Amino acid sequence: MTGLTAAMCNTAHLPHLGAAMTFEFEIILFAPLIVLAAYVIFGVTGFGSTLVAVPLLAHVVPLKFAIPVVVLLDGIASVSQGLRLRADIDRREVIPLLPFLVLGMILGTVLLVRVPGEVLIACLGVFVLAYGASYLFMKGSVMQLPRWSVAPIGMFGGTTAALFGSGGPVYVIYFAGRGATPEQIRATMPLVFIFTTIARIGMFALAGLFLADVSIATALLVPALALGLWLGNRLHGKLAREQAVRVVGALLTLSGLSLLLRAF
Repeated sequence: MTGLTAAMCNTAHLPHLGAAMTFEFEIILFAPLIVLAAYVIFGVTGFGSTLVAVPLLAHVVPLKFAIPVVVLLDGIASVSQGLRLRADIDRREVIPLLPFLVLGMILGTVLLVRVPGEVLIACLGVFVLAYGASYLFMKGSVMQLPRWSVAPIGMFGGTTAALFGSGGPVYVIYFAGRGATPEQIRATMPLVFIFTTIARIGMFALAGLFLADVSIATALLVPALALGLWLGNRLHGKLAREQAVRVVGALLTLSGLSLLLRAF
């Protein structure tokens, strides 16, 4: 067994998340509302669901439980959106990105298994707060990116996708910097999420992060996901993208601050 596989399979130090996880009142009440809001945002913008769902769910369930649940939910949502929007996919830019995403996800999965949950909460708070502030105050201009940027951006996006459950904003920055239109970005993002979801499911399974309660929680949250996507797709044509991005930025900023307060 290689050192990497051993690291991913060594779960002795993980908190027990299986049968001991009970679905308490707070989880039953808040988790569907969190998922609903997250996938309304996904339906409107094509990204942002995980950055909203994971930090908020981390307040009611362990982070190492929330991330696999949201990975499965993202897979379902991405297939649905990808089938609807497949005509606008930017294949020229997405294909070179995929190998670097895999490398980043391997690194992120190893870190997710080995880093203590309290440290992950604090890191997630900083990560989400930084993205929230950037979306809240960002201007309309987009930095043009060279072809070679696919390697570092893909690696970073894959690492954050596995470690925090989200690489969406990183991919948006890359596709926008390569000249993709908003419609191409909205259509291409689900394809990236489908790919990263399949890869993360395999890696998380090796790492022992997929347990029975993860599947049960995912199944119970699918109706909230479906309603959120339906509402988001209806709002997409009525809400300016700039307004939606500002709303996402405000939510992420508050979410990141709340996680930092909890961590410290």
